[in-house]
Amino acid sequence: MTSDIQLISDGDGLAIIGEPSAIRRFVADEGLSARELELSRLGGVLSAGGALVQAGATLAENSGRWVKLTPESAQLVKKYGLMNSKTPGVSHAMIGQPGSITNWLQIDGGVGALASNPALLTGAAGIMTQLAMQQAMDEITDYLAKIDAKLDDVLRAQEDAVYADLIGVGLDIDEAMVLRKQAGRVNEVTWSKVQHSSSTIARTQAYALRQLEAMAEKAERTSKIADLADTTKVAATKAEEWLGVLARTVQLQDAIAVLEIDRVLEAAPDDFDGHRIGLKVVRQQRVEGIAKVTSHLLTRMAEAARAANAKVLLNPMQSPAIVQSSGKVATAIADFHQPLAIETDRELLAARAWTEAATEFRGRVLETGADGLTASRRVGVETFDRAKSVTGRISSGIGGLRRRGQDSPPDATGD
Repeated sequence: MTSDIQLISDGDGLAIIGEPSAIRRFVADEGLSARELELSRLGGVLSAGGALVQAGATLAENSGRWVKLTPESAQLVKKYGLMNSKTPGVSHAMIGQPGSITNWLQIDGGVGALASNPALLTGAAGIMTQLAMQQAMDEITDYLAKIDAKLDDVLRAQEDAVYADLIGVGLDIDEAMVLRKQAGRVNEVTWSKVQHSSSTIARTQAYALRQLEAMAEKAERTSKIADLADTTKVAATKAEEWLGVLARTVQLQDAIAVLEIDRVLEAAPDDFDGHRIGLKVVRQQRVEGIAKVTSHLLTRMAEAARAANAKVLLNPMQSPAIVQSSGKVATAIADFHQPLAIETDRELLAARAWTEAATEFRGRVLETGADGLTASRRVGVETFDRAKSVTGRISSGIGGLRRRGQDSPPDATGD
């Protein structure tokens, strides 16, 4: 058994494959937080690969870990010089003893090397896609716990039967994921329970997006400060609820993709690589569509805050309320974006600056009491000028939405 470690990257994660103790040393030396990569799931591609005995031996003597690619962990790809493989979007390398950067070699067909078996490399890439989606699902679970979203209550409040259907679909998919974990595969019975769930999830997702878009459109049409105060107040109450519903639909779509990968890997391994790439492209397009809607709402909330600031002297109570509500919506969207890997740093900073200014302004206006509008004018100018000095340093204010690490969509040959 060799102590060499094989590194494989698909653009979303980094797989570390080798002898268990060597992997432990490597992960510890690099300070990584890694998930188990179950090489046993590659059994479904062995017969299709035409090298059952050799590939089986390779799997038996190795274990694996998976690391999500972050700006920090992505440096390992550069550090160890991963090279492109024949599998679209997948790069690989072999390093010698952990800690010895100089002793790495490109994997080009050596005995026992994972990349020397195209079927196994493709299968490994599929498992990495699953792990990336499961990581996103876990982060969405954390997000939902953070906002304490009462998803069932929100869904049951709707009269349309599609929402009740989503609850049922969610239960079926959650059950399928448990069965997959216990059995190590997705059999035909399990798959039959969830394979027609996608349309129900998509309908609910479209409805949630429409609710958020309606909030943005209403804010865009509203010009009177009193009406804008009501509009942003409703948005501050409802936006987080619909973002929670939206997050749940994304989570279920990722779960369906995880289950689907298992079925294709087992039932049609020859078609798997194209299917894997297709799933990643579809997911990116879906997230970009979501980002377009939430970005529009962010922009409208920013415009509402600016409009309120422009009329703060005439509306010393309603204007700060508008800014607070707008900031609450912006922060909720920023929290929602995080598990979907959508950048919102500038938006979040601007929202917080305006909200803090609004809070301070309202408190100081109340303190002025009978001193009247002159004191309100002075306080308003001082407080909101400080907020503008912060947001003015943020190019384009609340805008410039982009996906982390995705300046352009992937094509059919890479990620």
